[in-house]
Amino acid sequence: MKKTEERKVLRDPIHGYIHVDLQVIWDCINAKEMQRLKRIHQLGGDYQVYHTAEHSRFAHSLGVYEIVRRMVNEVQALHDTLSEYEKTTVMLAGLLHDIGHGPFSHAFENISQLRHEEYTVKIIMEESSEVHQILENCHPHLSEDVASIIQYRHPKECLNQMVSGQLDADRMDYLLRDAYFTGTNYGKFDLERILRTIRVKDGKIVVKESGIHSVEDYIMARYHMYWQVYLHPVARSYEILLTSIFKRMKELYRKHLDFGKEVSMFVPFLKEEVASIQDLFLLDEGAALYGFSCLRNSEDEILRDLSRRILDRKLFEYETIHDEKEIEDIRKRVQDMGYDPSYYMHRDIVFQKPYAPYSGKNTAHAVWVLKEDGNISELEEASEIVHALTKADLKEEQKVYYPKEKL
Repeated sequence: MKKTEERKVLRDPIHGYIHVDLQVIWDCINAKEMQRLKRIHQLGGDYQVYHTAEHSRFAHSLGVYEIVRRMVNEVQALHDTLSEYEKTTVMLAGLLHDIGHGPFSHAFENISQLRHEEYTVKIIMEESSEVHQILENCHPHLSEDVASIIQYRHPKECLNQMVSGQLDADRMDYLLRDAYFTGTNYGKFDLERILRTIRVKDGKIVVKESGIHSVEDYIMARYHMYWQVYLHPVARSYEILLTSIFKRMKELYRKHLDFGKEVSMFVPFLKEEVASIQDLFLLDEGAALYGFSCLRNSEDEILRDLSRRILDRKLFEYETIHDEKEIEDIRKRVQDMGYDPSYYMHRDIVFQKPYAPYSGKNTAHAVWVLKEDGNISELEEASEIVHALTKADLKEEQKVYYPKEKL
């Protein structure tokens, strides 16, 4: 693998520096599909709650790459057993794993016909993308091998685990980064200790028994970040508005195929067929917000109102519900205000499982602990805390979002 003329370093608030010394990685960082991620918020609607949560998918992707880079260089078993090609492949998978995200991150998946992972693979594999050309010019099978890690199907299990397991570089970076930029402490854990206790056994990444406490902190950090940040009801309200406005646009497009001329960036995602990677490239958050600004003047009253709510942060309010009667009471209130409940009322059920124990299907999706006797066991068996969490009743919340008064 060709080296850069000099080692590149990028300052980062989480990792200190991001280190790059391979030309293919540097070229992918500068590819247009990667640069687009600077125009996608990492946390979707959470910047409506935590005003400093303005960080991008680009910054997170660099962070994931850096953790993978450290793994393949600092974990002795990985450093000694992986080829330079395999190290490069998994570092590229870490860098490119989110390249298929739409605007407002996961909220867009309620609108798009494909999940971001599917778009990611299409961008990596389709000849028209700049990223694909960079990878193929480096090695004729590099695109396919990078995609196989992102799809959890690479024959070397440890490569899949580094990017897409339960103790992977993706989760480790986003917990620390999201905690930092939201100004919260929930996502903090000891990354350095986890990296120091990682080993490889029978082809799988495992953690030494002495590192269990750090992994427990990581599991708890993830649990608290979901309830305090990722599933925050105000962020959910913003994302529900996004879903409603796209639902309305799709309905109007079905009735009038000439709808959307003034917001052409949305049209490919209103059709029945899957939008292309070129269409996705053009729809970043800047384009989406411009489209909403145009819709403030729409002839359709619902689009005018929903666009104004998104742009001016006039979000739906919410109530925790316990039975169906409460839902019907809210529906009647929404109708009495003159609103259509199909766009102005949303029942939201959220839950979070802190750790999913091994189910016998995919060992890459479990955390494995290396015991002092040399045997390995699944984390739920090795940790009393994690065992208690997995056996506890699943926490679930039901809320209804709706406008409590007219604008």
